[in-house]
Amino acid sequence: MSLSIAIVGLPNVGKSTLFNALLKQQAALAANYPFATIEPNVGIVPVPDERLPILAKIVNTQVIKPATVEFVDIAGLVEGASKGEGLGNQFLANIRECSVICHVIRAFENQEIIREGSVSPAHDLEIVRTELQLADLATLQKQSEPKGSVKPEAKERWQVIQAFKQLINDGLNIEAGIQQHHQILADSAEEMIELVVKELCLLTAKPELFVLNVSESSLKDGVTNLAKQFAKDLQVREDQIIVMCNQIESELSSLGETDQQLYLADLGLQKSGLDRLITAAYSLLGLQSFLTAGEKEVRAWTIHKGMKAPQAAGVIHTDFEKKFIMAKVASYSDFVTHNGWKELKSLGKIRQEGREYVMQEGDLVEFAIGA
Repeated sequence: MSLSIAIVGLPNVGKSTLFNALLKQQAALAANYPFATIEPNVGIVPVPDERLPILAKIVNTQVIKPATVEFVDIAGLVEGASKGEGLGNQFLANIRECSVICHVIRAFENQEIIREGSVSPAHDLEIVRTELQLADLATLQKQSEPKGSVKPEAKERWQVIQAFKQLINDGLNIEAGIQQHHQILADSAEEMIELVVKELCLLTAKPELFVLNVSESSLKDGVTNLAKQFAKDLQVREDQIIVMCNQIESELSSLGETDQQLYLADLGLQKSGLDRLITAAYSLLGLQSFLTAGEKEVRAWTIHKGMKAPQAAGVIHTDFEKKFIMAKVASYSDFVTHNGWKELKSLGKIRQEGREYVMQEGDLVEFAIGA
């Protein structure tokens, strides 16, 4: 199950600097001029999980495979992108393929870095959102009203399309309208709403995160207070905001783990902005991890919260869902306390769960699969 995050924003707000830090190398060109990113840079980044090295020691393996997140660094959008300005629709198409839109918003002052269209966090977000809304509106306007004797599903689909148009004309993102159960959507079935969103790959139907790129001095004033302030200014939820200094994140990425922790402690932070970003993305999409641990490898697997055991087995291999027999499950704490599967078995602490078992965060699992 892939989690992909599109890094979007105006030119020169810190997108490529953030992307470089994510990859722990200067993989994207972070130059001080618009459109430094000519092709969308894609990077696969491991999800931080301190449990995996501990499990690897217990089962005596050197192979650790964390869950991963795909980040796509999109070139700077500008006003008029939906009509082809700047690098235009080419990059809007790249965003359509992602699960989450991460808005990188400039919230620092630096006279040496050109403000290419950037004015204030709220204004910058409005520009980008407007371009995404206009792109969606163009997609919706291309849809044709069903004529004559048609199936009820076709009429229902058209009703949803009309409702989506109205949301955008009212200045709302489709995702916000869905989450708020907006009255415009009241007569539409949830299944049809999801179908139209998926079919048309609508940009404003995607969940959003907001990286506020602040100065180091601002960061020392306190992440929590800044998040509250910007949540109010941008009119978004506080849990959608990740306050970080992208330049610091770039510096952190070049340090060893011990030095990273010392640097963060000096800033009054427990986790890096990158770790907080990935955690926020997991929470936003309702994701969690289950773990497998054996002599060959220790691995974290990404699933949706509420997923049952057979579907989780299917994440490992599609055939496993069909041939699922049962799941042998232990809690992470029990696994560590009792030093692995062997002792857990002797103590009777391995549960045998069937098809209706709902997976929990951090479950250690061995699936029994039929022939």
